[in-house]
Amino acid sequence: MAALRGPAGRFRWRVRAVPGGARGTAGRQCYDLLVIGGGSGGLACAKEAAQLGKKVAVVDYVEPSPRGTRWGLGGTCVNVGCIPKKLMHQAALLGGMIHDAPHYGWKVAQPLHDWGKMAEAIQNHVKSLNWGHRVQLQDRKVKYFNFKASFVNPHMICGVSKGGEETLLSADHIVIATGGRPRYPTHIEGALEYGITSDDLFWLKESPGKTLVVGASYVALECAGFLTGLGLDATVMIRSVPLRAFDQQMAFLVTEHMVVHGTRILRGCTPLRVERLSDRRLQVTWVDLASDKKDTGTFDTVLWAVGEQLET
Repeated sequence: MAALRGPAGRFRWRVRAVPGGARGTAGRQCYDLLVIGGGSGGLACAKEAAQLGKKVAVVDYVEPSPRGTRWGLGGTCVNVGCIPKKLMHQAALLGGMIHDAPHYGWKVAQPLHDWGKMAEAIQNHVKSLNWGHRVQLQDRKVKYFNFKASFVNPHMICGVSKGGEETLLSADHIVIATGGRPRYPTHIEGALEYGITSDDLFWLKESPGKTLVVGASYVALECAGFLTGLGLDATVMIRSVPLRAFDQQMAFLVTEHMVVHGTRILRGCTPLRVERLSDRRLQVTWVDLASDKKDTGTFDTVLWAVGEQLET
């Protein structure tokens, strides 16, 4: 699509034709329903509408994380949420079972975990789910577009592909189902340059090693929990209370269970800066909010789990 200046200085659009979809005026593609976002909600909405006989399209695009991580169709749950998280939890639980097995009469060697092998298996499974979602859309005659969308008007979007090609799509109804992405605390020096989020953790090909998880959300505690279960040194830094929106008696039991099983928890602390050392490790400086005392620690990975921001 190219913008051309027409009479009276107004812009008109020249649209490149893309196969598929009903044709409307000026060559643009028209649908009954257009869904922006290919996650759980967007895909369910699109497939249900298609089953009811509507002409439907899904537009999905994953902006790479600051560390360059990207993934396929399916949204957070499939790619960087529920699915890989549960598989990593299962890996941790298996290690725990092997550790307990001698007490039940099993003669087994103590486990040594291979992060790379686990990560490869999980990532291959996730990719199979990506393909499965595409097949399901095709079977229901839902058109899939892999580009980033922006609104032209209430019934039209402009999609931009990775190669920069632009396409106009219009629909009677447009559903926004873009979800959210982890937020970086950019006010902390070095947070963006040296930290990662859950968007990156599940796609690491090598072990994160000794990890500092900053945050008190369920994402923070889950990640720290399975990292500990996989035999890694994991620390959680909590500014105030864990699982703020949850029952606090249960939150206390969760964190106490984690401590008993080897996760270190720094309470009432907040990071001030992250620096890269000459040996490539990360030095984190934080402050204890009660005493105003500063302290430092050295880690291989700093994982931010401080909340989400909506996709735009």
